[in-house]
Amino acid sequence: MGRGGRVRDRDGPERRCIASGESGPTAGLIRFVLSPGGEVVPDILGRLPGRGMWVASDRAALERAAGRNLFARAARAPARVPEGLVALVEALLVRRVVDLVALARKSGAAIAGFEKVREWLAAGRAEVLLQAADGSPRERARLRPPAGEGAHVTCLLGGELGLAFGRERVIHAALGAGGVTLRVVEEAARLARLRDFGRGMRVGGTAAGKDRRV
Repeated sequence: MGRGGRVRDRDGPERRCIASGESGPTAGLIRFVLSPGGEVVPDILGRLPGRGMWVASDRAALERAAGRNLFARAARAPARVPEGLVALVEALLVRRVVDLVALARKSGAAIAGFEKVREWLAAGRAEVLLQAADGSPRERARLRPPAGEGAHVTCLLGGELGLAFGRERVIHAALGAGGVTLRVVEEAARLARLRDFGRGMRVGGTAAGKDRRV
């Protein structure tokens, strides 16, 4: 996240999605490799050894790749798709975003709670506003996110966002400037494309109200 809330261009090289055949920046794709036993393994960090197979961070694309076992064709070798692969990818992305937010919190670059977030926004300290997808729409609308692409993250549930702050539930949080903030924005974008809460996907239980004790 650069000055003025602009997201820096870190798309890097492009790869081809094995489900759609379309090429795109790796920032919007999920890398997979085969384990020594021939099982398909998600490589969220992009560090595992082996020939990479790329699928768009999109539920339909991932379900198609898993359902038709397009990994075997891409790897040119037998490939075993584990049950619940799409859910596993989602869980790993959630964990990645939560861990990064927690890292920002430990460095003093992240805060939670409506009043604290509002103060950061008013003072211009907040580069990114994070709000739980299952939070009350009325409560969420009381805070205006900073300007700029990626400055409003809404792909986590209240319980998930709470994990980053050691709380049962968090509805409002904010990130200040720093390299970790940029990484949160990038990983949250992949998770948002996979979950796509904006198109009516269920977000769990009843809508949340206000934050727990701040």
